[in-house]
Amino acid sequence: MAEGSYNQFCPVAMAAEILCTRWTMVLLRELVCGSTRFNELRRGVPRMSPALLSKRLKDLEAAGIVERRPVTAEPGVFEYTLTTAGRDLHPVIIAVGNWGQKWVETDATLENLDPNLLMWDMRRNIDPEPMPKAQTVIQVIYSDLAESRRNWWLIIEPDGNVDLCSVDPGFEVNLYLSTDLRTMTEIWMGFTAVDKAKRDGKLLVTGDRGLERDIEKWLRLSPFAKTEKLVA
Repeated sequence: MAEGSYNQFCPVAMAAEILCTRWTMVLLRELVCGSTRFNELRRGVPRMSPALLSKRLKDLEAAGIVERRPVTAEPGVFEYTLTTAGRDLHPVIIAVGNWGQKWVETDATLENLDPNLLMWDMRRNIDPEPMPKAQTVIQVIYSDLAESRRNWWLIIEPDGNVDLCSVDPGFEVNLYLSTDLRTMTEIWMGFTAVDKAKRDGKLLVTGDRGLERDIEKWLRLSPFAKTEKLVA
């Protein structure tokens, strides 16, 4: 799998040959977070080319980290699941993320803002439990983006399934969140609080009062948001 060998017997070097090729750790983050299908993985790594994604999946399969399985009910469709060795990487990915949250400068982490990645991450961390037991639609509007990237819809079904659309699904919207991409990213990463963003006029919330009241309950933040940042 390695694109260049360290030629060392050290386990750190041998693991790095597998894990430290470009995009591999980010792809593993997506697999650890539960994405299993090729298109789901693409949404989690939107700047990774499909060809490279396919190659990295094959590399991980060859290393015994990922298993590729056909979906019985959908001919020609495959799922990628972590093996025992792959699942054993979960604490490694979390530790790397916590280190980055703690020690990487905030300005650097916010230089490469990406609404696709942010909304995909938000989708899988929404907690439907505090929400009404009916279809709930939340529209997120990024006022600083071009029209084609400005509007996003989170659709939470009564069974707890959460879908993400970048094209108007045609459903009645229960809650609107109007903000800019940087502010939403800062909220998501735990760099600023929802209430502070609202007070500063950087986040406008309109619609269902109950959803607005409980926003900090159902909008679960990044898994790394609670990690204390030790650099500015």
